[in-house]
Amino acid sequence: MSAPTASELTFLSKTVSVSPLVLLSVVDHFNRVAKDSKKRVVGVILGDNSTDLIKVTNSYAIPFEEDEKNPSVWFLDQNFIDSMGDMFKKINAKEKLIGWYHSGPKLRPSDLKINDVFKKYTSNPLLLIVDVQPREVGIPTDAYFAVDDIKNDGSAAEKTFVHVPSLIEAEEAEEIGVEHLLRDIRDQAAGNLSLRVTQTYQSLLGLHQKLKEIANYLDKVYQKKLPINHTILGKLQNVFNLLPNLSNSNLVGGEGVVDSQTPSQSSNPLSAAFTIKTNDELMIVYISTLVRAIIAFHDLIENKLENKKLNEKKSSSELETGVISLLSNEEKGESTQE
Repeated sequence: MSAPTASELTFLSKTVSVSPLVLLSVVDHFNRVAKDSKKRVVGVILGDNSTDLIKVTNSYAIPFEEDEKNPSVWFLDQNFIDSMGDMFKKINAKEKLIGWYHSGPKLRPSDLKINDVFKKYTSNPLLLIVDVQPREVGIPTDAYFAVDDIKNDGSAAEKTFVHVPSLIEAEEAEEIGVEHLLRDIRDQAAGNLSLRVTQTYQSLLGLHQKLKEIANYLDKVYQKKLPINHTILGKLQNVFNLLPNLSNSNLVGGEGVVDSQTPSQSSNPLSAAFTIKTNDELMIVYISTLVRAIIAFHDLIENKLENKKLNEKKSSSELETGVISLLSNEEKGESTQE
């Protein structure tokens, strides 16, 4: 098992903020070059890495080719990087080259060697993997830094990638543009409540997926399929410590049954507040369901009454038509006899 080094701990304290403009640029690059193929695209990311919050604000594509059969054979046009870098410095000098991206969707064996090429431009290049295929949950970005993996057994150190948390964040002007772009994609008939419920549902799906990953990891560690990593276990312990204590100390009969009928008498005010709020919301949902069912039954009865009236009118009109035709036939018969 390898212990986390000082440089690794330094990178673990950083967070990567990705602009939506970068995501659109990467997707456009992939659709132009490698759509409907197994190829990946590579480009340069620009931004600011002077603080713990690394901001990725811009990007541009670069020519890249690799052998599908032999991943160690690849080509990267460094002259193109130099010329494009000079042009971007004239446009916005604050945006500097901080790393590179590719469309993944996972790490490749040649990523460490490509990362060494970008050390010519920045000391610690950031690798941003953008998943161009649509996801149901989660964000489509993964950020990595290359660090030295020092072994405890005395073997030679090797380069490896350390995952860094990333998020999608936009400036105010860019956020307005993204909102206008999403308006054309969203269903215009959907209201604000429907959008909020959908977003909450997707967030819960993402949380459920992360919890499943944590459970699978802990299960593999318990079965000794994976080595114990005290850094990961320490972070998980911090997460568990931040969870609120909602256990109710009011027990009925001493058998460990929570008294949910009288939440206001609980000695835990947070648990009582959660219980009361949940009961109120469930009551609203119950009343809304009843009203909806009553309205549906009312519409059904109204529809049946209307159909009944239409059938009566139709039968009466048919009867009148039959009587008129019968009378006309009788008149014709009388005129013939005369």
